[in-house]
Amino acid sequence: MWKTLKNSFDSPDSYVSLALGLAVVLVVGMIAYNYFKARSQSATSTENQTNQEKTQNGQESLTLPAQYVVKNGDTLWSIAEVYYKSGYNWVDIQKANNLGNPDMIDVAQKLTIPKATPIVPAGQISAAGAETTAAKKPYTVVQGDSLWNIALQTYGTGYKWTAIAQANNLANPDLIFAGNVLTLP
Repeated sequence: MWKTLKNSFDSPDSYVSLALGLAVVLVVGMIAYNYFKARSQSATSTENQTNQEKTQNGQESLTLPAQYVVKNGDTLWSIAEVYYKSGYNWVDIQKANNLGNPDMIDVAQKLTIPKATPIVPAGQISAAGAETTAAKKPYTVVQGDSLWNIALQTYGTGYKWTAIAQANNLANPDLIFAGNVLTLP
């Protein structure tokens, strides 16, 4: 029996067949490993997505502090938007996890989501404020006014001058005169 086995390995074809068979077994093993690894990550991702959907629908609020498993495409900003409804709270997540570089988070990394007050930037309107329409107000131009200054006085930012120009159908926004009555949106 040993002689027969030894004789079968004496030809070069048998070594090639053995190498190819080993390669096939390794490739199939790697594919199976990656499949089951991706499947377990998908289950974790599905759980996180379900929690996010429940929160977005208002059916269930997330309790903080919480644990979050990073999935592909996540950033601290997007995670903060899910938990705080404000991406500006990414700094709180960074501090709670002692992350040196906030851009370097890995898939399947576990992050602690701390309890924190949501940060709302100045000038941002709430959802309730977005539903109501502001009444248009008349404004009488005085000498020395510009759309920039009017917007700055009225809205707190000069960049709203374009909204004033559009609301009044101004062909040339640089030409406004004292006594003109503008509608402020």
